[in-house]
Amino acid sequence: MASSIPEESSSFIGRRVELRQIGQELTDHRLVTLTGPGGVGKTRIAIRAARAAAPRFPDGVWWAELWPLHNAGLLLATVCDAVGLADHTARTPAAALCEWLADKRLLLVLDSCEHLVDACRDLLGDLLTAAPHLTVLVTSRQPLDLVGERTTEIGPLPCTGDNDALALFTERAGAAVPGLRLTDPRHAAAADTICRRLEGIPLALELAGAQLAGSSMERIAERLTSRFDALDGDPPPRFPRHRTLRCAIGWSHELCTPLERLLWARLSVFRGTFDEESAASVCAGGPLTEESVRTVLAGLAAKSVLTREGPRFRMLDTLREYGRLWLGELDETADLADRHAAYFVAFGRRAEQGWLGPEQVGWYGRVADVYVDLCTALDHLLATDPERAQELSASIGFFWSCCGHLHEARDYTARALAAHHGASRARTRALWALGVAVLLQGDLSLADALGAECADAARAGDDEEEVLEAGYLIGLTHLMAGRPMSAYTVVEQVLGAPPTSPFDAPGRLRCHLVRIFALTNLGRLDEARAAATALRRGCVERGEHWTRSYTDYQLSLVALFQGHPAESAGHARAMLAAKQDIGDRFGIALGLDLLAAALAAQGEGAAAARVYGCGQAIWRTVGHPQRGTPELRAVREECERQARAAIGDDAYAELFHRAGEERPEAALARILAGDL
Repeated sequence: MASSIPEESSSFIGRRVELRQIGQELTDHRLVTLTGPGGVGKTRIAIRAARAAAPRFPDGVWWAELWPLHNAGLLLATVCDAVGLADHTARTPAAALCEWLADKRLLLVLDSCEHLVDACRDLLGDLLTAAPHLTVLVTSRQPLDLVGERTTEIGPLPCTGDNDALALFTERAGAAVPGLRLTDPRHAAAADTICRRLEGIPLALELAGAQLAGSSMERIAERLTSRFDALDGDPPPRFPRHRTLRCAIGWSHELCTPLERLLWARLSVFRGTFDEESAASVCAGGPLTEESVRTVLAGLAAKSVLTREGPRFRMLDTLREYGRLWLGELDETADLADRHAAYFVAFGRRAEQGWLGPEQVGWYGRVADVYVDLCTALDHLLATDPERAQELSASIGFFWSCCGHLHEARDYTARALAAHHGASRARTRALWALGVAVLLQGDLSLADALGAECADAARAGDDEEEVLEAGYLIGLTHLMAGRPMSAYTVVEQVLGAPPTSPFDAPGRLRCHLVRIFALTNLGRLDEARAAATALRRGCVERGEHWTRSYTDYQLSLVALFQGHPAESAGHARAMLAAKQDIGDRFGIALGLDLLAAALAAQGEGAAAARVYGCGQAIWRTVGHPQRGTPELRAVREECERQARAAIGDDAYAELFHRAGEERPEAALARILAGDL
């Protein structure tokens, strides 16, 4: 069963009663919320409960992590990503999501909702109404207070009886000190004291276990005892377990070195995961040098303040909150926000510079990895430096537009343009990025207007690259509107006479691609084939994927038109492989339509029906009926006619429907493997 449930990075202990109860609740209720204080283990329990419940949900279990979100602005985008919806329409994201889920039988997990309770309540109210077969599992420090919500409070691990608290602490202690055993009565008594003092709170126990790498069991128990005894005279707190966890975190903080405490505070500026390079760039300063960051990161990971996720690090939200408090005490909050934003502006520049070369696919992945932090940087710049917000939104806008974040690309770029009206290269490029986003959403009239404004600004600034980018936008708009001669004329004008290399700049390369599309649409197939073959060769030499995939698309189309369906199928498969590498669902949908047509033209009706059905499923994830340049309409119609003629209407309808119901990712993997 397809799902996106996170993998568990360490062993799971106890919680048998809770898991049985939650399993029954997910059968009886459509909204189940696990509540409890931070660090009590709600997420780990939700992972186990979701995995156990997965067989009951034919459309899968889909996990949305909300802990990185600093406000409700990205909630819808995060949930859309989680359920596989990359909407390319101009509808509101909420409307698109409701429609997408309307007939689904799936389990949606929203993890860490406490800072977005109002927004989650509103969203789930709409989703549960629109999607009658949807079930939702939520983790939060407080209930959502929705009608029909079933709330289950998660408590700490028991310190008596089965003593799961002791079992967890012993295992984590063994990870910190390999070979550690509690056979010594003094060790056993100290461990029992630690578990009781920490009230069985899993995060507190993990932090304490990690401290054994530099201290003894007895010393840790003594420090905890003296620390909590010193608090006995305090007024009774409203939430004693919250106080216990805060004390445990504070105690772990005290045991960190000064540099570890400083880095802990500064790392709290990151909302998502981060790597060594970004940590050093943003957080170094004063006594913390860039060279020392690597060592200090390792120290924080050893103390369980950070967790490793491959080459990247993550800080639990509870620990990040504590770090932000200390960042405020250091009076560095504003400075770190500025440095964080400056780093991601530079990151955007590097991403653009790498777009033409062999690192292009890698940059698509890196931009995806830091999505939340890019949004955080943009939010900060919109308030403090809107011209730099224009620069950043433009530099990442093409990545986002190609990979399913059209709404965010459009929203951030439009807001940046509205916040600052002074003429600049950043503004011109933002106009271009906004034009691409609205064009891909199907808003041709606005794309036309933005293309004209971008071209005027580029000419006024005498910027050749921006003239080329404006030409690409205007030419592509003409293509999408069914005006290939106009598209050809525009790009011919901005490209000028040869022998300029197509690979001088991204804008020039994109204009060459529009020219090939226009030649195909105009029926100048031999010219289109020659130009596409030459451009593809250059892309292969440079390790470029995005343009190469569209040259394969054109070569496939030309081969189909010229009566070479086997050659067409080969190019369509090459296009699909490249589009999968960069996560371009719109391009994948186009490629599947073309592959289906090539198969149908070879008389492979059953394979064509399955591929065409898979393409329909992908089109649904982007929210559009089938789109592309107008000549594809006839290609699709002929594909269906030939496939039906080969296997009959009933067989075609059954295979098409069955493929359309399959998970798109699984179907695409099967098609690329040749399993048709």
